[in-house]
Amino acid sequence: MEFALMDALRMDKWLWFVRFFKTRSLAASVIQAGEVRLNGRVVVKASQGLKPGDDLVFPTGKRLRRVTVLGLADHRGSAPEAQALYREEEPPPPEDPFAPCE
Repeated sequence: MEFALMDALRMDKWLWFVRFFKTRSLAASVIQAGEVRLNGRVVVKASQGLKPGDDLVFPTGKRLRRVTVLGLADHRGSAPEAQALYREEEPPPPEDPFAPCE
């Protein structure tokens, strides 16, 4: 598969294109709720640009996912096409609610 030649793509579009969310508006609502981290920082704007090499951490259902962006697309393709656009990493360990504050 060839990746589209773009500098950046809206985060809500990318999350929908790669099939992590059924609708773009659902992806946008998760972002706007502050549940998505881009390279370790909380993002609240669905229009935030993504580029290859970026790391994302976000929830899907009860699962926390951590992915690295490998490519951008100009449309929502098939599942195999979508899987070629990211690499799934091990999710970060859950935060310990009883850990001492820094």
